[in-house]
Amino acid sequence: MHAVSPQIGMKVLLAERRAELAAAQQQLEDARYAAEKIIAEFSQVQDSGNGEVEKLYHIDEIRDRIRLLCSEVREEIMAFTPDGAQTAANMEAAKPQDAELLCRGVRMRTLYLESLRNNPPTVAYANWLVENGGQVRTVPSLPIRMLIIDRATALIPVTRDDSSTGAVVLRGDGILAALCGLFESMWERAVPLGSNKAQERDGRGLTTAEAEVLRLLAKGHTDEFIAKRVGVSSRTVRRVAADLMEKLSARSRFQAGAQAALRGWITVDDAASTV
Repeated sequence: MHAVSPQIGMKVLLAERRAELAAAQQQLEDARYAAEKIIAEFSQVQDSGNGEVEKLYHIDEIRDRIRLLCSEVREEIMAFTPDGAQTAANMEAAKPQDAELLCRGVRMRTLYLESLRNNPPTVAYANWLVENGGQVRTVPSLPIRMLIIDRATALIPVTRDDSSTGAVVLRGDGILAALCGLFESMWERAVPLGSNKAQERDGRGLTTAEAEVLRLLAKGHTDEFIAKRVGVSSRTVRRVAADLMEKLSARSRFQAGAQAALRGWITVDDAASTV
């Protein structure tokens, strides 16, 4: 240990922080890649004869299966909830079942989009979950809706954009290990509900939400796709895009992308097309 000038000390601390952020970003990219690979593999899945994969075709069938799985859970429920703000009716309808599970000592961990922080009713419901023993964290975006029961059964929709069109129930050890690993990776990097960390800015001066919009824009996604992915309106996406263009001193999105690449704000992987 020895004394150094404040200028040198700050440079060292900033360099370490940038390295930590880069490592965290890479882990999130690995998790997203795993999720998209899983979605691609099971989007056209058919019922299997060994009981490891079962397809549900109707929304009522999906809801009945969720109720059955929740009644049988013994230890833990892990969930991705990528729909942003929830309706008041859905939240009130979920409370009795959630309360019963928490009273039974079931560990409930739920990942929401960061955009829910701007919706007071959804925040109130999430806080209610936490107050009753649940755990809630947020991330900028989620790949798909997912429910994992006791690390033994998972339920995911057949299509990413419409969970009502069908779902698959998965029970194989290999696929459950991958899905649980995906959840744990995203959970580790997520922000607890009561934290203000989601609003902190990284070494580029971006919040996590702005960084996610930039990443999705770099992949060529439309405003509508990005809005659904991060749980905000298309108008909000356009506003964030305009702010990013201003930060990058760009007159167009194309120029903004070029500037972001030159500054190292995005990488080749960020700009690669996805499933």
